Amino acid sequence: MNLTALVFWIIQIFIHFVGVFSKTKAPDVSALNVMFSSLNSPSQLSGWGSSGGDPCGDSWEGIQCSGSSVTEISLSDFGLSGTMGYQLSNLASVTYFDLSKNNLNGDIPYQLPPNAVHIDLSENSFTGSVPYSISQMADLQFLNLGHNKLSNQLSDMFGKLSKLKRLDLSYNSISGNLPQSFKKLTSLTVLHIQDNKFSGSINVLADLPLDDLNVANNKFTGWIPESLEDIDNLEYVGNSWSSGPAPPPPPGTVSPASKKSNKDELNNKSPVKSGLVIAGIAMGVLAVIAMVIGLTSRRRRRPPSHYLDEDTSQHRSFTPLTSQELSKANLHNNDTNNNGIDRKSFNSDASVDIKGLSVVRPPPAPSDPVQSFSDNQFANRLNSRRSTSFRAISYSLLDLQTATANFAPARLLGEGTIGRVYKAKYGDGKVLAVKKIDSSVFQGRRTEEFCDVVSIISKLHHTNITEVVGFCSEQGHHLLVYEFFMNGSLHGFLHMSDDFSKPLTWNTRVRIALGTARALEYLHEVCSPSIIHMNIKSSNILLDAELNPRLSDYGLATFYKNRNQNPGGGYDAPECTKGSTYTMKSDIYSLGVVMLELLTGRMPYDSGKPKVEQCLVRWATPQLHDIDALDKMVDPALRGLYPPKSVSRFADIIALCVQSEPEFRPPMSEVVQALVTLVQRSSMNMRDDLGNSRRMDDYDY
Repeated sequence: MNLTALVFWIIQIFIHFVGVFSKTKAPDVSALNVMFSSLNSPSQLSGWGSSGGDPCGDSWEGIQCSGSSVTEISLSDFGLSGTMGYQLSNLASVTYFDLSKNNLNGDIPYQLPPNAVHIDLSENSFTGSVPYSISQMADLQFLNLGHNKLSNQLSDMFGKLSKLKRLDLSYNSISGNLPQSFKKLTSLTVLHIQDNKFSGSINVLADLPLDDLNVANNKFTGWIPESLEDIDNLEYVGNSWSSGPAPPPPPGTVSPASKKSNKDELNNKSPVKSGLVIAGIAMGVLAVIAMVIGLTSRRRRRPPSHYLDEDTSQHRSFTPLTSQELSKANLHNNDTNNNGIDRKSFNSDASVDIKGLSVVRPPPAPSDPVQSFSDNQFANRLNSRRSTSFRAISYSLLDLQTATANFAPARLLGEGTIGRVYKAKYGDGKVLAVKKIDSSVFQGRRTEEFCDVVSIISKLHHTNITEVVGFCSEQGHHLLVYEFFMNGSLHGFLHMSDDFSKPLTWNTRVRIALGTARALEYLHEVCSPSIIHMNIKSSNILLDAELNPRLSDYGLATFYKNRNQNPGGGYDAPECTKGSTYTMKSDIYSLGVVMLELLTGRMPYDSGKPKVEQCLVRWATPQLHDIDALDKMVDPALRGLYPPKSVSRFADIIALCVQSEPEFRPPMSEVVQALVTLVQRSSMNMRDDLGNSRRMDDYDY
């Protein structure tokens, strides 16, 4: 080889290696290719393409790199339209992401660059909700989603965002209370949420290190915390603040104003008076110490409560029970016929006379202060005292306010279409769930309508429904009191479980479907007149300690009839354009959607998915009878641990329920029969338990 050839060979090798090392990582290229196509292939983005390319090596417009990784995307005010694509989660090295001041629309993708520090999507036309995936972006310091068209309520997603310094959600249509996890924003100095539809109080902001706060033009009520009044840049006009004096702080706490007043008083006292004050304080301190010692000695004798406080539960690594498949406690009828349905319990002659105050007052607290009841023990004792004519307990508003810490955000369990649900805790260990129905629901209605609802639902009794324990109707407030279930909802298990939670096994999922179907069968075919639920969804299916389903929110259809439909929710049948069009067949469709959730682990509507996959029913229905496609649809969390024949039969049942024509959907009794037959024919080791639950009078196997 001569010298010229050797030099040429070396140069070629050098060029080859330079090309290799300058090549952008494949996931980054793919994400930018999808983004380019989703942005309608804008010509102003020089260097970009819809396939392949080298963003780092070829210096694509607005792209900054470190080595072979894309680290910054800065495309503010480029006149862009369309959406951002669905592969943003591939951009693992991007820390700066700015597409503000464009004409982007649609929902913000569920997945954003996961390690971003700075995100600015302001001044676009984004719709939908603030994506929940933000909850996992622990390094995020700057988030601006202002001047868009975002709506819905703000999820409780801020618990891990302790580094967030600036948050701007202004000029949208976001509603509901400020989430409790705002308390975790310990670095937040700037918060702009003006010109939205937020409601409730802003007490959750009281301890944040804010120096710039704008909450103007919302629907906030209550009082501005004193700790926020000294903020230099504070805007709060355009809300419904209370005009009277603020309520006193909870027992054992002192307001900032009181502290300042006490300090000034002590400074202005004469030496003699100051000495007397100091002596009085000392005597008070000694008395408090004596009380604490007494309480501590009593507390040592008290058995630990079955329930955990909010602060404790946040650090609790809870692993749900999934190994006890189809427990006998769920399927055994306890001496009742018809699949756990006590027909005597639903007696048309049995009434709860609220208007005439023919009610049962809450039972007195146990005489033994050491005794503590769990939620199930309390419910059992209450039911044991009920006669054939069930009677709900009348709770006073003061009682429920005390038990829920005045409906504090820390006690909020969930928020639905017509109201919020709070956790009520009592000194004897009893824990209940209180549904506070929005006052707007009763605009133009008579209070008697609430009385009629309570008189009906308080008589319902079934092993798969969440039973009503009591009610309250005072001072324009209307509340329902239910059993409390620590395991939360099916929605939480399927879509919000953390890394420490075991996924629901296949057998457990079938059990949940069967139990929910039986609850709905009871409402449709046993109750007289029949009860249409109208709000079947996974968040309304609670799970007890054994993960048996308990259907909640039943009997409230009269309050849903004039609600605005939410097609993005994914549960409503095609015929349900307004509340008055709901039928029992609409409930069956919604149950089919829930079973699809159990099968796939997907949400009914997910804007973060590719467009053809966003609506679960539309995406899944054509594949339910395709064995190969069905195998790919099954929730990956199951890790292949399921019987294929059982999955196929389950899919067949779903297909019947989600048919677009209501008349072709089967009645609930047939859905229940199909699910029971599925269990009998599959190798789930459920036969022994199932023998105790068959409805021999209805089914002939």
